[in-house]
Formats: sequence, C-alpha cells, structure tokens
Amino acid sequence: MIFPALRAIAQLPDPAFFGAVLRSVVWSVIGFAVLSMTVSLSLHAGIALWLASFMQHAEAVGWAAALVGFFSTTLLSVWLFVPVSTAIASLFSDRIADAVERRYYPSLPYAAPAPIAAQVTDAVLLGGRVLLLQAVAGVVTVIPPHVTGLALGWIVSSWAVGRGLFVPVAMRRMDRAHAVLVYRQRRTEVMLLGATIVAAGLVPLLNLFAPILGVAAMVHVLHSGSQVRVVMTPPVV
Repeated sequence: MIFPALRAIAQLPDPAFFGAVLRSVVWSVIGFAVLSMTVSLSLHAGIALWLASFMQHAEAVGWAAALVGFFSTTLLSVWLFVPVSTAIASLFSDRIADAVERRYYPSLPYAAPAPIAAQVTDAVLLGGRVLLLQAVAGVVTVIPPHVTGLALGWIVSSWAVGRGLFVPVAMRRMDRAHAVLVYRQRRTEVMLLGATIVAAGLVPLLNLFAPILGVAAMVHVLHSGSQVRVVMTPPVV
C-alpha cells in the first residue's frame, strides 16, 4: 500500500501530472466551497428560526446557530467527501493514468477500455450501493454506542473510495468482469488505500489532492502483480 502511494506523490512535479492535479484542485475548491456555503447558510437560517422560539436574545441565537451549523457542515462535508472526490477524480482519471503509465510502464500496449455502457452501469450500481450503505451507517450512528455507526461509516467510505477509483482505472484496459475480478484479487490493498484517501480527506489542503493521488496509486496497484498481467492479456484470435 505504501509503495503505490509514495510513487503517486513522487510524480506530482511531472508536467502532465501536475496539470491534471491543478485542474482537480480548482474543481475541488469550487465543489467543496459551494457545498459548505450552501449547507452552512441553510443550517444557520433554519436553526436560527427554530431557536428564536426558545431564546430571547438575538446574539445568543446567532452564536448557537453558527456553532451548530459549523459542526453540521463539517460532518456533512466529510460524509459527502466520497461522492464528491470520486466524481472529481473521474474527470481526470484517464489523464492521470496515462501519465503514470508513460513514466513507469512504458512497455504496456495501447489501452483498450471497456464499453462506455459498462462503465456507466458500474458507476450507477456502485453509487446506489454506497448511498444505501451510508444511509444504514447514518441510522446506526444515532443509536448508542455512536462509535459503532462512525466505524461503519468509515469502513463504507474506505470501501467506496477504493473500489470507486480502482475499477474505473482497471476498465481502461479490460472489460468490467475482468476489472471486478482483478479488484477482488487486490481487495485488501485497495481498501487500505481507500481508507488512506478518506483520512486525507479530513486534512485541509491535502483533501484537494487526495482524489488524483488516489487514481495514480490505483494504477500502480493494478500493475503490481503477475495475475493482473495475465488477466490484461487479450485472447489470441
């Protein structure tokens, strides 16, 4: 797990890599800024109106609403990091994967991706499973002990980010069935990387780079074993 992550970080100065990273950072800033502002303003207004019926002092109402709004926005931003980061990474995954393969795996043949329909189907199915599991984790979180729900949410996020980045990278060079097979061979490593990316999502500034670095690391995971190379070899016709 450490080796792919270190290689991804080491390639940041690469011009082809850096351009995609820069664009990803810009879109990440825009996405998370809009998300935070929208949620914060909505919560602040709603909580202020609710508290106004119980509290007489406007200043106290404002402080309480702002405090609750801040923590709610933070939690929601963490909760939505998975779909936001995966969406941003998908915009630049091909460019990042091409840059990584050019530098570290120049002998690979030209990538023949899975059909677009298969890629879209995989993304939709994964999105539905993630929403369902996150909803379950959210319900469990409000039931004591709350740490159980938080742990479940972390596991779901780690799985979702790992699989959500790895399988699309694999489908650049194979069909969906083979990509899922390779994912199962690498499941532990992919999930650990997913957990690392989710952790990076909690760190300001680092969370802007996490999705793209995650894609680069998954490329190294994909090419890290002989089993993968066998699966990637097209049949002789």
